[in-house]
Amino acid sequence: MTDTIHNTILPMTDTTVTPEDYTGEDGLLYCGKCHKPKEAYFPEGKTFFGRDRHPSECDCQRAARKEREAAEKQRSHLETVERLKRQGFTDKTMQDWTFANDNGSCPQMKNAAGYVARWEQIKDGNYGLLLWGKVGTGKSYFAGCIANALMEQEVPVCMTNFAAILNDLTASFAGRNEYISRLCSFPLLIIDDFGIERGTEYGLEQVYNVIDSRYRSRKPLIVTTNLTLEELQHPEDTAHARIYDRLLEMCSPLCFTGENLRKAAAQGKMERLKRLLAGKEICL
Repeated sequence: MTDTIHNTILPMTDTTVTPEDYTGEDGLLYCGKCHKPKEAYFPEGKTFFGRDRHPSECDCQRAARKEREAAEKQRSHLETVERLKRQGFTDKTMQDWTFANDNGSCPQMKNAAGYVARWEQIKDGNYGLLLWGKVGTGKSYFAGCIANALMEQEVPVCMTNFAAILNDLTASFAGRNEYISRLCSFPLLIIDDFGIERGTEYGLEQVYNVIDSRYRSRKPLIVTTNLTLEELQHPEDTAHARIYDRLLEMCSPLCFTGENLRKAAAQGKMERLKRLLAGKEICL
């Protein structure tokens, strides 16, 4: 027992000495750089295994410790964000849908920033969004910016689509309830391209189960769709009606208008290619 104390505990009370250090008038060791004590006496003349002093952080040691702690915290944060994005996106390219990469062509993007900035109130109030409009108007990118920004704050988000969900449910029929429960466990669920999965009775039933389960979880849902608000408000049959009614109850509609950003991007890429083929310099 005595050997354990000497070999384990006592070294913890040793003070690290550098060539610049010196002993002060009070008998304590001082740092040769910041001139602050690296030792302190035990209170009221007490001792510990014959020692009357214990190590104390000088300013240099404290600064070095804080720097190490900050680096470790940053490393842990980056690992967490990387894991959340790996688990939260069905498509790796979605990780590039960020505010930093936004080209400013979507007039609604300020609302995405506001959604993130007020996330705590959004979450507590269970405020969802239904992003609707024509193809290529920036709905998915808008939702991806929200997802990435929240993940960078270490908030778990799942951004998927019903095609992927239905495939997963079909592949793991026995664990269907557990799968839906996992989807509903995310603080924010984003379903992209809603509406393309319409068709079979089974598919519609599973779509409703997912949306209804999310509704009962009382957590925010963001949905993007190319359907018009008119189509959502006046569905073609009862099966669609109960799905759309749930969505409109959970999510506030936000219309996306303007030019097709995908066509504009493709046109710009074509023009750059023409200039390259003509042997002209281009600015990327």
